[in-house]
Amino acid sequence: MNMRAAPAALMPAIHPVSLRVNTYLINLDRAPLRRFRMERLLAGFGLAYERVAAVDGAAISLPHPGFDEKSYLSRHGRRPNPFEIGCYLSHVECARRFLASNAEFALILEDDLDFDGDFAELLEAALRHQAHWDILRLSTVNSGRKHRVEPLTASRSLAIALTREKGSGAYLINRQAAGWIAGALLPMRLPYDLAFDLEFDDGLRACFVDPLPVGQRADPCSQIQAGLSAYRLGRRRPWSVLPFRAAAEIRRFVARFGRLAAWRLTLSPASMGRRSKREGRDDCLPAQSRPNAVRRLP
Repeated sequence: MNMRAAPAALMPAIHPVSLRVNTYLINLDRAPLRRFRMERLLAGFGLAYERVAAVDGAAISLPHPGFDEKSYLSRHGRRPNPFEIGCYLSHVECARRFLASNAEFALILEDDLDFDGDFAELLEAALRHQAHWDILRLSTVNSGRKHRVEPLTASRSLAIALTREKGSGAYLINRQAAGWIAGALLPMRLPYDLAFDLEFDDGLRACFVDPLPVGQRADPCSQIQAGLSAYRLGRRRPWSVLPFRAAAEIRRFVARFGRLAAWRLTLSPASMGRRSKREGRDDCLPAQSRPNAVRRLP
C-alpha cells in the first residue's frame, strides 16, 4: 500500500482491500486535473494509491529499446504512434513496481474512468475468487458478449469473453500476470490492450466482471486516439497483418471456449450436487435448490 499520493484530508478511512492490493494510477505530469478527479474518486472508496507518472509519448524518439518496430508493423500494420508506446511502457512500469513490492495483487488504472458505487465491494469479492483468474478486467471499450460463469456479488459475475476486447482502463492482476507483462510483453509489438488480450498464449487466465463496474470515457483529448488516421497505412498495410489477426482470433476462441466449457461442466447441477454430498454442505447446491436463494447465473 502506498500513501504518497493520497493526502490524509482526502483519505478518511482506508478500505481493507488496500492491505492486499496495490493500486497504481497512470497519469501524465501535464494532466493534473485528471489526477485530481481520480484522487477524489478513489478517496471516496477508501483506496490508497500510488501515482505512476505516465511515459510521455511527446518525449519518445525511435528507435526505442522497448519497441519492436518491425514486429509492430507486421502484426498491427500501422506506423508507430509514440503516445501509444508511452501508454504501453506506463503499464509495464506499473507491473514492475508491483513485482518490487510485497503486495498480492495490483489494481492498475488509467485516469479517465468512472466507477460504479459498489466498486470496493466488487474488489473484495474478486479477491475471494482469486483462484479463477490471473487477470481480471474491469473495463472495456467493446460491447462483445460476456459469458457469465460464477457470481461475485448479488449483481455481478465472473465472465469469459470469446472475442477480442480492447481497452485497458482498469484491471486486477496477480504476480504471475505481472511477471508476464514485465517480461514476455517486451518489447512492444502490439498496442497494449491488444497485447494483454493474448494472455492465453502463455497459459494465463483472464476473466471479466459482468456487468462492468468501471466505465472508460471516450476522451476527445486523448492523444492516442487523436489523429489516429495519420498512423494507418491503408492498402499499403503488410500482407502479414490479416493472417496474424485471424490466427489470434482462432486461438483466443479455442482457448477461452475450452475454459468456458470446462467451467460450465464443473458447475452443472449434477456435478454440484455430487460435490455437496461429498462435502456435506448445502452451499454447493444449485441456486434453485437452496432456500431463499437468489438465482444469479443466466
